[in-house]
Amino acid sequence: MPTRTDKQWTAQHVPDQSGRTAVITGANTGIGFETALVLARRGARVVLAVRDAAKGAQAKERIVQAVPGARITVQSLDLSSLASIRAAAEALRAADFRIDLLINNAGIMFAKQLQRTADGFEAQLGTNHLGHFALTGLLLDRMIDVPGSRVVTVSSMGHRQGGPMDLSDINWTTRAYSPTAAYGHSKRANLMFTYELQRRLAQGARTIAVAAHPGGADTGGSRRGTAERGPIGRALFAGLVRPLLIQGADRGAWPILRAATDPGVEGGQYYGPSGFLESTGHPKVVRSNAQSYDKAAQDRLWKISEELTKVGFPV
Repeated sequence: MPTRTDKQWTAQHVPDQSGRTAVITGANTGIGFETALVLARRGARVVLAVRDAAKGAQAKERIVQAVPGARITVQSLDLSSLASIRAAAEALRAADFRIDLLINNAGIMFAKQLQRTADGFEAQLGTNHLGHFALTGLLLDRMIDVPGSRVVTVSSMGHRQGGPMDLSDINWTTRAYSPTAAYGHSKRANLMFTYELQRRLAQGARTIAVAAHPGGADTGGSRRGTAERGPIGRALFAGLVRPLLIQGADRGAWPILRAATDPGVEGGQYYGPSGFLESTGHPKVVRSNAQSYDKAAQDRLWKISEELTKVGFPV
């Protein structure tokens, strides 16, 4: 394996993953798919935990075509439904493999109007944070005795949007709804969850919790955002902004892959691109915004999340 520095790290530096199992949410497309593809190439068994089983099957076929002999499983999972999350967790717990990596990647962004999940949560928070919180809690006891196991949760540069989170109304029941703020708060919650989980895991567990963000990755979400800019905005973005701020989904996966596999990663770290505005480039440790490091807020969000999801943690 080639040596590397922060300015050189690429997917080529992912170490051998033979004998390891990775569960990746939202792995049928975008950075989730690219992450799954690289891990399969390195020998991991990969579980594509996806909302649409048919699209998951198509993704599996694409990976097997690229990596003959790859061990790929498709698991139905709708993160907007606690019933689906519990069913998926039960199926994974009943499977004949241990879980080395849980990569909480799936997400939705910029809902145009207030939408709610099957359980009544604001859709972006419910899917991006509460869904992954519940899934992690239901699987964690299958990981904490596995040497080198990691929970990697994917956040976003968008976590800085929306001002302070109102933890007294995280589901937007009493305030005027802002899709952008709600998305930013959901991705900030991903970070607060990671930091609090690591603090709880630090008492001798073999698992660590790490976060990452893909920068300006060329994914379905980013393309939808561009499409909504209008003809002039789209032209300006494509000609001037995109080359500086957008990279392919394969490179967007690098911070996630590094957080998941680099032997030098430490619990509680946050990885993102090293380039301009953390949009593109090789992955390195980055910093999140001030509220995400507020320990009192992390603890409060954790307790609220336990109450809403009815999922406890073994730590």
